[in-house]
Amino acid sequence: MLALDWVALIVFCLAWLGYDPLLGVLARKSGTLNADMLLIRQAWMRAMTERQMRLVDAQLMGHTISSASFFASTNLLLIAAVAGVLFGGDTALRNIANLGADAPSIQVMEGKLALIIVCLARGLLDLVWALRQLNYTVALIGAAPEVHEEADRATFAQAAARVLNPALSSFNRGVRGYYFALAAAAWMFGAIWLLLAVVAVTALLLWRQIGSPAAQAVRHARRLLDRG
Repeated sequence: MLALDWVALIVFCLAWLGYDPLLGVLARKSGTLNADMLLIRQAWMRAMTERQMRLVDAQLMGHTISSASFFASTNLLLIAAVAGVLFGGDTALRNIANLGADAPSIQVMEGKLALIIVCLARGLLDLVWALRQLNYTVALIGAAPEVHEEADRATFAQAAARVLNPALSSFNRGVRGYYFALAAAAWMFGAIWLLLAVVAVTALLLWRQIGSPAAQAVRHARRLLDRG
């Protein structure tokens, strides 16, 4: 690979692996959409323990599980498609290589396709783990006792939130894998395209976390819940 390819690959890895730690820093300084949603889901679990009929909670969890299942299934199909090209022989690799301006070697093309598969595979593992934790949360909702002590309800709600929040954080990481897989796919056209795609994807994700209308609305809702 050329030196620019190595630079682009290093920048990609830093952005991909450093995104979560960066979100943690931003959450402590100015707040993020994900951090606000942690508190909102805790409020959801508190409200769940106070309801006698939890049909609404079950429906909401069913929708979330369906979404995670859809993304996981799609992810698996994409992995199979890219793996089919990767292991489809020299002809398939040369056809893909001709898309780029620099006409890389077969070995370099294999590395580029492998990077896409790694992004998708990590996302698949996150989605599968999210599904398992969501099912644990469903069990907790179903097992929520009819308690009348406020302290007991708060304790149970905190326990349920400690399962639900990591589940949906894992779901978010799985979906984020699609973004970085798209950025990795831009490498097919050359190192410059990979650098531009990484910057664009990272900027888009950060804007959605901090400056998007959805983030601002969720932040406003969280403040209202805090006052309540």
